[in-house]
Amino acid sequence: MPVIKRSTTDMDTSGVHVWLVLWKATRVLEAHGHRSIAGLNMGLSDFGVLEALLHKGPLPIKDLGAKVLLTSGSITTAVDRLEERGLVERGNDVNDRRSRIVRLTPVGRQTIRTAFAEHKVAMEHAASGLSLQDRARLIDLLRRLGHEAGSQLEEQKSADVAKRRKESK
Repeated sequence: MPVIKRSTTDMDTSGVHVWLVLWKATRVLEAHGHRSIAGLNMGLSDFGVLEALLHKGPLPIKDLGAKVLLTSGSITTAVDRLEERGLVERGNDVNDRRSRIVRLTPVGRQTIRTAFAEHKVAMEHAASGLSLQDRARLIDLLRRLGHEAGSQLEEQKSADVAKRRKESK
């Protein structure tokens, strides 16, 4: 598909247009990712758990859930499912007796290494419309955008809390 070059003078650069373009691009990339993971015969949450353990190493179940954006009930269910398949195991946390650590088994490590390699190829294909230089620039811009938007949300939350406190007096 040919790339249409537009000058910045006739391009809509409004915040709402940035959001719409980002939203649409995210949906298409997500579709590529979901299709790739489904082809690996595993669900998205299972893939996310295994991938996090592959790249971050053993993690407390609470931290693992936060990394893959699963609630405490959902991460427990996912770990149970992966444990039944022999892909992960739970162990005690030597630093906190109340916490359990989740780690890959040797079978789990091999499974996710193979699956991640296939997924990486699929996502590389999905991102092939951008040069490596364009990707680096996009990553930098998206990080800046996310950081600033996140900071604004935190400021708004703080202002809302202060407003409620003032109103309740």
